[in-house]
Amino acid sequence: MPNLLLIASLCYAADADLILHNGKIVTVDGAFSIQQAVAVKGGRISAVGSSAAILRSEQGTKTRVIDLKGRTVLPGLTDSHVHPLEAGLSEFRGPLPELNSFAAVQGYIRAEAKKTPPGQWIVVPRTFPTRLKEMRMPTRDVLDVDTEHPVMFDASYVAVANSYALKISGITRDTPNPPGGVVVKDERGEPNGILRNAQYLLKGVDKSAANFTAAEKERALADMLGRYVAAGYTSVIDRIVNPESIAIYRKLKAENRLPLRAALTWWLDINRPQGELLDEINSADYKTGDGDHWLRFASFKVNIDGGMTIGTAYQRQPYGPFGRQLYGQTDPTNRGQRFATPEKFLAVMRAARDRGWQLSAHSQGGGAIDTFLDTMEALDREKPIGPTRSHLIHASFQNTESIARTKRLGILVDVQAPWLFFDCPALLKVFEADGLGLFYPLRSYVNAGILFAGGTDHMIGHDKNHATNPYNPFLNMWIAVTRIMSNGQVLHPEQRITREEALKMYTVWPAYFEFEEKDKGSIEPGKLADMVVIDRDYMTCPEDQIRAIEPVTVIIDGRIAYSILTG
Repeated sequence: MPNLLLIASLCYAADADLILHNGKIVTVDGAFSIQQAVAVKGGRISAVGSSAAILRSEQGTKTRVIDLKGRTVLPGLTDSHVHPLEAGLSEFRGPLPELNSFAAVQGYIRAEAKKTPPGQWIVVPRTFPTRLKEMRMPTRDVLDVDTEHPVMFDASYVAVANSYALKISGITRDTPNPPGGVVVKDERGEPNGILRNAQYLLKGVDKSAANFTAAEKERALADMLGRYVAAGYTSVIDRIVNPESIAIYRKLKAENRLPLRAALTWWLDINRPQGELLDEINSADYKTGDGDHWLRFASFKVNIDGGMTIGTAYQRQPYGPFGRQLYGQTDPTNRGQRFATPEKFLAVMRAARDRGWQLSAHSQGGGAIDTFLDTMEALDREKPIGPTRSHLIHASFQNTESIARTKRLGILVDVQAPWLFFDCPALLKVFEADGLGLFYPLRSYVNAGILFAGGTDHMIGHDKNHATNPYNPFLNMWIAVTRIMSNGQVLHPEQRITREEALKMYTVWPAYFEFEEKDKGSIEPGKLADMVVIDRDYMTCPEDQIRAIEPVTVIIDGRIAYSILTG
């Protein structure tokens, strides 16, 4: 009697939806094997092997067969840290200017003043003093090039206001520092325009900023996610969502307009009253893992500190003399800002953990890293924290002790290469080479057995190579492999990682972050059919060509989501 199960299996196998053959399939499986062909059935990978074997066993009458002509195929890539709605809206109504100097900033203000009614706000798009030619935070005198409009310079956790903006906002020498913020004063005791974590003191700026309709936000998000697909991504982790953006994602998914897979990080503002935060956490109707392979919830997030590019990252030591120039600091003991007490962080994180959340926190400076690890240690004493796969975000200023604690607790790390490339030339002047020995310490993570996921912190701009924090995955892999900065110098080459490791940080390791390692991250039978075909061999091309790699076809769920190939 014939084996009916075997016959059924063979019939199923010999009817693949798609076969890619005659190529170099970089599987990123446990053996990091290289194969020639891959077959797809029902949105899943059905077989991987030699071209002859796959064509013989998997091809059916309706199978679409693509000859790769020697091209390389990688697993679908994941960016573990993006802000797509913010980025999508940033150039929704027009291109952004290049703001790389005070002169460029002043030129932008003058141009906007010509088309903005007097008295209405002008907001200078986000940039950082580390990326300005002057390597100095602008103060109100720089922005006073226009006196008929209130002007705000957006530097993320820091805003700078011109004299007009300070006046209409009632900010004077007598204005006290708000909770968690600082109104910076000059040597005469007058506000110099710099507001650290105190932008909300400016009156009317939000009302005067460009407003977008719900339909425009939907389009901006969908279009930005589509740009990620064209860059080679099949999944992203959005690192800040709120009820409004969650609703947009859900609407896009319901209408089949979600271009790629998205995991959502729920963020709450730690500066809010503790009782409000706990109530919101306990009443939320979602938690880590809720959703499906297309749209799911990732971690819960708060911000422990600000940014190293603007002097608000909470460090272990003061920023030093050049830090006072770069960030416009007037206090020589300034270590940055920790936005809440350790007790408040612990209470909020405990509530989120008890509701079933994976925990994460923006922890840029060394002091912030220590605060996060202290919190995780306290929670670990109550219940092991390792199984939650909780993680540091950024963790730029590690030391040997914090790396050891990270490993001991089973904490993961979400890392971003653009900070090294763009900002370390300036940071070297603040901390000197020894102070950056464990900045973005990828080799130390590998040696310690700490998993890390590659993100870009893309937040502004549409172009993958020229946005604020470019989201080109191959540029970011190149930075991880070379540690070359924008000035051409190499920062601590002993922290370089291999091409294989750099690829893992955009494939299997972020899949682990999402508890999706059984379904994503590698090209293996049974996994989701997410792959990217590229124009040269990532594994063997000259090192300086890694950053120039271009996707030619992106496959998501077994379907071609993007392609520049013809025929």
